[in-house]
Amino acid sequence: MAEAGRGVPAGTGSTGDEPTVAFARCAVLFEPADPPRAGTVAFWTAEGIPEPLGEPGKLTVLTPDPVDPNGVAVRTVEARRLPVRDALALLVRARRDAGGNAHPAAVFWGAAADEALHLVGRGRLLPGISPAGFDAWRVGPFDESDLERVAALGAAMPATARAIPLPEQDPPRLPDAVPLVRAFLDAVADTLPRRPDTTGAYAADAPQPADELRDWAGEVATVDTGLRLSLRIEADPDDVGTGPLRAVLQVADRNDAASLADARTLWAPGRTPGWPENVRTDISLAVRRAGRVFPPLSRLLDDPVPDMLVLDDDEVTDLLGGAAARLAAAGVTVHWPRELAGELHTTALLGGGRDLPAGTAGLFGEGRLLDFNWQVALGGIPLSAAEMDRLAEAHRPVARLRGRWILVDPETVRRARHRVLPPLSPVAALGAALTGTVDVDGRAVPVGATGWLDELRRRIADADGGTEPLPAPAGLTATLRDYQLRGLRWLTRMTSLGLGACLADDMGLGKTVTLIALHLHRQRDPETAGPTLVVCPASLLGNWEREIRRFAPGVAVRRFHGTGRDLDPADGFTLTTYGTMRLDARRLAGRRWGMVVADEAQHVKNPASDTAKALRTIDTGARVALSGTPVENNLTELWAILDWTTPGLLGPLSAFRERWVRPDGAVDLDRLAGLVGPFLLRRRKTDPGIAPELPAKTETDRPVTLTPEQAGLYEAVVRETLDEIRNSTGMARRGLVLALLTALKQICNHPAQYLGEEQPRLRGRSGKLELLDELLDTILAGGGAALVFTQYVAMARLLERHLTGRGIGTRLLHGGTPVDRREELVARFQAGEVPVFLLSLKAAGTGLNLTRADHVIHYDRWWNPAVEDQATDRAYRIGQTRPVQVHRLIAEGTVEDLIARTIADKRGLADAVLSGGAAALTELTDDELAELVTLRETT
Repeated sequence: MAEAGRGVPAGTGSTGDEPTVAFARCAVLFEPADPPRAGTVAFWTAEGIPEPLGEPGKLTVLTPDPVDPNGVAVRTVEARRLPVRDALALLVRARRDAGGNAHPAAVFWGAAADEALHLVGRGRLLPGISPAGFDAWRVGPFDESDLERVAALGAAMPATARAIPLPEQDPPRLPDAVPLVRAFLDAVADTLPRRPDTTGAYAADAPQPADELRDWAGEVATVDTGLRLSLRIEADPDDVGTGPLRAVLQVADRNDAASLADARTLWAPGRTPGWPENVRTDISLAVRRAGRVFPPLSRLLDDPVPDMLVLDDDEVTDLLGGAAARLAAAGVTVHWPRELAGELHTTALLGGGRDLPAGTAGLFGEGRLLDFNWQVALGGIPLSAAEMDRLAEAHRPVARLRGRWILVDPETVRRARHRVLPPLSPVAALGAALTGTVDVDGRAVPVGATGWLDELRRRIADADGGTEPLPAPAGLTATLRDYQLRGLRWLTRMTSLGLGACLADDMGLGKTVTLIALHLHRQRDPETAGPTLVVCPASLLGNWEREIRRFAPGVAVRRFHGTGRDLDPADGFTLTTYGTMRLDARRLAGRRWGMVVADEAQHVKNPASDTAKALRTIDTGARVALSGTPVENNLTELWAILDWTTPGLLGPLSAFRERWVRPDGAVDLDRLAGLVGPFLLRRRKTDPGIAPELPAKTETDRPVTLTPEQAGLYEAVVRETLDEIRNSTGMARRGLVLALLTALKQICNHPAQYLGEEQPRLRGRSGKLELLDELLDTILAGGGAALVFTQYVAMARLLERHLTGRGIGTRLLHGGTPVDRREELVARFQAGEVPVFLLSLKAAGTGLNLTRADHVIHYDRWWNPAVEDQATDRAYRIGQTRPVQVHRLIAEGTVEDLIARTIADKRGLADAVLSGGAAALTELTDDELAELVTLRETT
């Protein structure tokens, strides 16, 4: 046991008593894992954790609410974790040596550690296979006194010792005490027999795949020495439904089916001479264990030869309500009488009438509610109202239905008695109908839809908008492609039902003209007609105005932007920016809009921002979001957009995360797609129905080697800044990390950018600049044109100066370029006045139509692949007639290599409508950060 104290930090005292006392004042939590030995013990306090202890990290705990004395609060705290092996000595010593200053949770887990050492010391070890298929020791077999001590530990466990809330529980709930104690005991049992220098199953520390040993481990670890127990419930055939039910406990040898016998006779001397005495003893112990799960079985032990075990109604109800499942977990199978068998299934049923109501545009407004009831079916056929009444009146665990007696569990009876559930709003009911489940009392239960709700569910589940004909709207001077017509049908259907929508087509597929067509189509119906407000980035105002005048020349269009802005009372389009909307939200909200469009809707991806809040105040009959990137980083962004388009569909943000994100960070994508899919139409340029509309696109990573000057600067900055980072903490450290990453990327671009030189010599100092020259020489020689993106305006100015010096015509667009000047620059480039357009990535990455270019060069890399894709789509979009070449310049052996890999990983997440984002680089350890930024040799 000497090694169990490895977790006590060295150098903090001669005896170790001081750190032990400090750790004893911490709250302690055990976190189970698979295999059990991988479990960890977490220490935390509000005042901070002793630095030398374990690995630092975050921990989600349930604590008393500081505001409501009767409430609880979920909070994230700083914690330090130790493996079970290293924590044992700390727990035992903290409990014994810390006196009255020890935290109750530390005292408790110290007692649990004592019990675990006591059991392992007595050789109470059984081999097993974990659920994930790894070798795992566990504690057992238990005798009666062992079980009593474990039960007493569970009863004494304070809430602070199990304060990690269970996932997906609302309200939050703590794990059950006894199973958590058993998991800790198993973790100790799975740890102590092993040594780091050994190999093989049941010996090595590392998880050993051993699923092939599962049957062997089951046989070796069987407490009842290979016996199979079952509980057979019987009914008197002459008194079914009115007389009592009886139970017979049966035992059989797993390897001898003919050995079946009633357990009540097996310990009676002389009754079963074929069973040896030790087997009868094992059966007695098994009955005692089963009796703790289902107490009536203990009556079998009161008399050597008892009469038939008669069960009263409460005992049968207990079996039906959960005791049978507990017995099965304990190895005792329950068999019910065939004459009482019946398939009763309960479903939560939603409905609101047979036919879809007229005027559905207002159907999802406030104040409307839908009926919500429990429905019980027998053999797949729903019970009638009279049958439901009969079931509700049942006062025994059997009920007479359709000419026969049926066993009924207490939960089904309770639902029959209280069949009316709190009504749901139409949008919440629709969400439940789409996913097929609904939360009732904190549990997910199956849900069915009836009447018009079911019809609506089927109608909106068709992502292409159905096959109903939709005439071209009058006044549209454009021919819509097939996929655009499908999008128009979908948008028309969703907005006419009073539901919002997010059109999430790839950039360049014509979302703008589709929305113009939608506006024209809605003007045909007095119920949906009205002015359309478009909220967009400032850089897109000109594009929207041009497109409207081009494709709907008869429609009025005005800008609500700049000084002296005013709202014209006429119908048509009003264009404004997110900034203006935020500042003048009250005036915009004072008018009733027929439709509000949020273009580049990722600008309101933060639901807590003033911009997002302002957008929600504007009244409208239809909300449409346009975004080529509805999920740039995480699911919160998706929630923010869809909660604006269709409020209430996804529920509160906290509940949305808890429902769809599992503890391991994975997302239930299939079910989430069932809910989100009908409200988000996503088409890609690579889709079979769209790809023929566009020319080819080729993407190439172009590695470059740093010049000696760049390499020297790079290594010097890494060396100096890492020293500062190692001696800093908190926000100061995070700032230094971000500054380091920025400096390294600037050095990779050009030393002059990093050094801030005013009149620099540019040639011969940057590998990227040399490659850019080579690329542009080739492109321009072939009559092509190029967009060059960089995230740094300073670098763009250096490139402008360099290219002008070479006689290459260029224009520069960045965040400080006025709106009218932007439009002029775009027009001149499109007209072919210059062959190279320099653009800052964030200012020019969306909205612009630059199909004159057939080459896109990313001079430096952005962390988010969606942002880069949007920039590329300035050239690769509908209207492009030539193949597009995309070039990404990457400095070999530098942090840019990691950026390239991160972007590749993140792109895969975004494709699944999910993005967990790149690693939080500011939270990397010093060693991890050094590994990230150290300049590597390249071949």
